[in-house]
Amino acid sequence: MQEVKTGVAVIGGGPGGYTAAFRAADLGLHVCLIEQGNRLGGTCLNVGCIPSKTLLHAADVIEEASEAAKFGVTFSSPEIDLSVLRSHKADVVSQLTKGLDTLCKARNIDRRTGTATFTGSHTLAVRGQEESTQVHFDQAIIATGSQAFKLPGIPEDPRIWDSTTALALTTIPKRLLIIGGGIIGLEMAQIYHALGTEITIVEMQKQLIPPADRDLVQPLFLKLKKRYSIHTDTRVGAITPQNDGVEVSLEGKNTSTQRYDAVLVAVGRRPHTADLGLAALPLEPNDKGFIPVNQQQQTRLPHIYAIGDVVGDPMLAHKATHQGKIAAEVIAGHQVGFTPKIIPSVAYTAPEIAWAGLTEKEAQEQGISLDKGKFPWGASGRALSSGANLGVSKALFDTESGVLLGAGICGANAGELIHEAALAIELGATARQISSTIHAHPTLAETFAFAAEMVDGSITDVLPPKPRRK
Repeated sequence: MQEVKTGVAVIGGGPGGYTAAFRAADLGLHVCLIEQGNRLGGTCLNVGCIPSKTLLHAADVIEEASEAAKFGVTFSSPEIDLSVLRSHKADVVSQLTKGLDTLCKARNIDRRTGTATFTGSHTLAVRGQEESTQVHFDQAIIATGSQAFKLPGIPEDPRIWDSTTALALTTIPKRLLIIGGGIIGLEMAQIYHALGTEITIVEMQKQLIPPADRDLVQPLFLKLKKRYSIHTDTRVGAITPQNDGVEVSLEGKNTSTQRYDAVLVAVGRRPHTADLGLAALPLEPNDKGFIPVNQQQQTRLPHIYAIGDVVGDPMLAHKATHQGKIAAEVIAGHQVGFTPKIIPSVAYTAPEIAWAGLTEKEAQEQGISLDKGKFPWGASGRALSSGANLGVSKALFDTESGVLLGAGICGANAGELIHEAALAIELGATARQISSTIHAHPTLAETFAFAAEMVDGSITDVLPPKPRRK
């Protein structure tokens, strides 16, 4: 077994891992980056965020072409070449992964391919296909991410998919059941519906995208219920593969048994910590499999750090990258910590849904009094002129201090628009400060300022809200 020594061993080459490795190298540290796959980028780049957004863009083009008939512009039905679409997706991923390879080499990072297992408090065994390596490290960063959660009792069958299988786009089923009405499930539904599949969605909670406020999801739901068969507050019972499909029983308000050509299980993800050999440190995850850390991303062993999905929700790439930078900077001696007020979330559906900070239901649970401004996109000139009137912008201000605590947007490009709200929350902006910031007209961005105007009382684009009783 080959033996190497390094200052910082980073386990996992996803967004959090490669960011940590690159930042540590930029700060003058010797870094060994260990990734079990042949390409950097992890789930997000290779089989998650990037391929799904590439396919979602194709779905958006198909939908926009169809809806253009409302403006008097008519296109013929699209001809879809799956092989070309798959190749385009692969090219996008390849371009980005090659870019990461270049950045990694330019930083003189010692890159190892294989599965890493702790064998001691300062040693790792890296087992690759051709050779094994013993890595001696001073500090280590665990960035192994997560994997799709598997429902117990579901049989193994090629027609029962996880998100990775769905994104492979090997076949277009006539009827697809999606178990889970969260972000992943809805994004996959949009892709396959655009390609001609009949979609059924089952969600055990009372609404789609359960973490978001109901009124934020409602515009999307009103659109989707005309296109999909949606069953909320419903559980999946038996799943039985048959010769002519997969038989699934649904248990809820409308109990039934149906057959589908494919079933996608999209009920969430779980941290990937089981095979790391944490007992050798010793280090033990909590009952949910997450590794507890402090604001410096340190575990109970100060020289062992953890970032990203393995440390807890939300399991988002942009959270992991920021934590990766924090861990690298702490190791380099900087006095920093991971202390964000908010972490924005985005569902890349059509319309998109994005939110940041406190939601209304969280405020209610915590007993926080809010002043709410909610501006309908049906009153936005830019939204109406671009056919994007299905949407709403919402701003939530603390009644006592007046500062922005949370915001949500449902509408076209909501994922791009939410960041003004995110910055405003971080800076403690008030409704007056937001509304007095001049926004270009006509834009979708100004709808957030209108939501703030509804709270400070200066709104003129809709009727002013009724005065609050003192």
